[in-house]
Amino acid sequence: MSLPRPLPVLTAVAVSMALTLGGAQLAAGSAAGAAPANAPRSAAAQPPTDEQLKAALLTAAELGPDFTEVPLGTESPSPEAGTGSGPSPLAGCDALRALINGTVTEELPSPAQSPFQEVQFEGPDGSPLITEFLTAEESEELAADLGTVNSAFTRCPSIDFTSDAGERVTFSVTPVTLGDRQDAQAVRIDGTLAGTRLNGYLGVERLGDVALGYGYFQQDSDDSELASLYYRAAVAKAERTLGLQAGATAVPGTAA
Repeated sequence: MSLPRPLPVLTAVAVSMALTLGGAQLAAGSAAGAAPANAPRSAAAQPPTDEQLKAALLTAAELGPDFTEVPLGTESPSPEAGTGSGPSPLAGCDALRALINGTVTEELPSPAQSPFQEVQFEGPDGSPLITEFLTAEESEELAADLGTVNSAFTRCPSIDFTSDAGERVTFSVTPVTLGDRQDAQAVRIDGTLAGTRLNGYLGVERLGDVALGYGYFQQDSDDSELASLYYRAAVAKAERTLGLQAGATAVPGTAA
């Protein structure tokens, strides 16, 4: 009998969030020319390059010696996958289910080539698992996509999943404050799968023309201290590296 894969159940939610914010069209990479990772943002409101976004992501060294970076590949759980290929949504709040299933992304006006970078880390024995992504979009598109995520976060008290083994689990979804800003979108997800207690935190920040997505997932613990600590670190590094402020809706030097 195969063992349950509880953390991928939660990471599917984070993957879907990345898809909604423009990641679905980015497998081929950005068509923009390469630029030095530490190149300053210009007042002409040019979007950050992939290199600049990558430099703004957390690293394993910044998280600590217990963490290792997880190579990204096709093994990541897909929100579009059916029950035969991994955990998938079964029932629950329509807004969150649509987000996870990827059905809302079909109607979003995201460009085919947008800057996007992501990274994943895992602790000893795979827990906790941390995922972070940065993506850039036009202001109106970014606002619309963040609105979709916010709707799913705030309108869904729970969501049901079915594991590979056919076990159905209900996760509670609770809005929380994960970082320094009260207005930042974040939720806590709790549930039990195959006797394993699962706990996750999802957060989204807007920094001008950039969206930061963050996920922290753990087994047999509901401690939020490290989840909040690493989230704040991710936001602070993105602010410092990109020269953007969390909560800002415009790039410095441009009209709001």
